[in-house]
Amino acid sequence: MTRTAIVTGASGLVGSEAVRYFCEKGFRVIGVDNDMRRVFFGPDASTAHTAVALQEDFPTYTHLLHDIRDAETIMQVFATYNIEISLVVHAAAQPSHDWAARDPLTDFGVNATGTLNLLEATRRHCPEAVFIFTSTNKVYGDLPNFLPLHEEETRWELSEEHPYFDYGIDETLSIDRCMHSVFGASKVAADIMVQEYGRYFGLKTGVFRGGCLTGPNHAGAELHGFLAYLMKCAVTGTPYRIFGYKGKQVRDNIHSADLVEAFYQFFLHPEIGEVYNIGGGRASNCSMMEAIRLCEQISGREMDIELLPDHRRGDHIWWISDSRKFERQCPNWKITKSVKAILEDIHDAHSEQWRSMALRSTRH
Repeated sequence: MTRTAIVTGASGLVGSEAVRYFCEKGFRVIGVDNDMRRVFFGPDASTAHTAVALQEDFPTYTHLLHDIRDAETIMQVFATYNIEISLVVHAAAQPSHDWAARDPLTDFGVNATGTLNLLEATRRHCPEAVFIFTSTNKVYGDLPNFLPLHEEETRWELSEEHPYFDYGIDETLSIDRCMHSVFGASKVAADIMVQEYGRYFGLKTGVFRGGCLTGPNHAGAELHGFLAYLMKCAVTGTPYRIFGYKGKQVRDNIHSADLVEAFYQFFLHPEIGEVYNIGGGRASNCSMMEAIRLCEQISGREMDIELLPDHRRGDHIWWISDSRKFERQCPNWKITKSVKAILEDIHDAHSEQWRSMALRSTRH
């Protein structure tokens, strides 16, 4: 029997990485992606070209322009492939704080209701399949901001005496009694439901609470896609706005290839209703100011930066993921890409295209 994988958000950063990875592993892959990213962030963020490229590159790939909020259609997709489905990688999402606050109903529909539709389709048609959910560290709300942080020259940093200092924040941090942002709340709902379908119904579900997910396949926009958009601004000379915290807020960054490798390792060693913090950790993290300096070095251009005083509500001052829980379960997995290596990948993949686009726009 052919092994079939369902990948949602199949044209996006994580989804397209997963499609390529599992096609190369011999899976038949069914991608579900209706290019909502274009709706969220405008035509420059469209992923339609990625869908075309995936279909051209892999004869075992089928692309479906379905909306995960449409329960009946999603159920029909799962009914078609039924028990042949051995893996579901759910990477579709509305990923922006700011956009969610403007349209909470759509945000919740995509992030929470869409996830529930996929879980129920899995339970009914392929209950032995492994279900992987791309969650977010935003489920912890702004609670990390109450850690003992201090300001350094280029970043905020955690006190060396704190248990999280060496490895980052682990899964014992509460998700209660804090501000999540509207986006964070919709992802909490989905996150908890994925766990519950594991613990209550016995599905093999894994929740991956990512830090900044990134890589050259990211269609970066100002509201989402930190490193990709930052490098695009560096290459094209586009002004870049920093929202609060003096530009010293810290993020860990994980390359989409490293994340999808973690998905595969979980597929090989699944658990029921399990949760993992996953990210670059101490091996791959940076502040905004540190990332800007790296972009300037790699692009050879000084950036035009505007530092705004107000931060985004619910945004983190400092986040570094402790991924050791997952590493203990899947010891063959490790981070392979540093922040600098990720930025170099993004630059090498897109700099020529971005310069050409910028040049054409100045001529018109």
